[in-house]
Amino acid sequence: MDKKSPIQVSVNFAPWQIEEMSLNDKTVVVIDVLRASTTIAMALQNGAKEIIPVSNIESAVKISSSLYGDVTLRGGERNGKMIEGFNLGNSPAEYVREAVDGKSIIFLTTNGSAAMVKGRYAKNLLIAGFVNLTSVVDMLVRLESDFTLICAGQDNKFCIEDAVCAGKIIAAFEHATKMEVLPDDSALAAMALEKSVGKAVLKMLRQSAHGKFLTEIGLGDDLKTCAAVDSIPVLPLLSGNVIRASKENPKL
Repeated sequence: MDKKSPIQVSVNFAPWQIEEMSLNDKTVVVIDVLRASTTIAMALQNGAKEIIPVSNIESAVKISSSLYGDVTLRGGERNGKMIEGFNLGNSPAEYVREAVDGKSIIFLTTNGSAAMVKGRYAKNLLIAGFVNLTSVVDMLVRLESDFTLICAGQDNKFCIEDAVCAGKIIAAFEHATKMEVLPDDSALAAMALEKSVGKAVLKMLRQSAHGKFLTEIGLGDDLKTCAAVDSIPVLPLLSGNVIRASKENPKL
């Protein structure tokens, strides 16, 4: 039997610098712990039909005008707060079954949705947070392919919570796979950071700049939800322009 090639793992801390076509035919994981990844996972767990990420308000309005109003919601935030005219903000607590079951949700956030739109040409695009970490790792193990982790960050700046989540995913993948893993320098940095502060996720979130900001604007309770590892065991996958919960085998 031929020996399989090592798995190349890379981390990108600056999604705004990524050329969309550079992700073509690749496996990509987008991480926005606070809070887009967590909110999307919560929405899908509670029966949302699909999430349509957009990068600006104009796109949200255009897409919503082409869909049926009674089954479509607009969700998201700017600077942490719900956008005027939207149905929902970006707090996972808002995405209860009564609100989202069976609905298509057009989703716009300051950082996360833009990173997801960047990855729309990827062969496989997974949405990851602490809440669905094992579901993401299980899929990556099944794919047996190189992958790139994109940390959404905050306002074009590095975010510790996304980097720690990336490090935790890589460490779990190394433990779960039988293949050799070759992390790049950014991946090594994420793994080192995870070893340093990743054992106390909620404490780390509370000490992070974004976590402090959310607490200041009255959304501190979201940190507990976002910190709960493997609490929402769903795998959001983007296909084309739409994110749905995974029900099928990955594209091998």
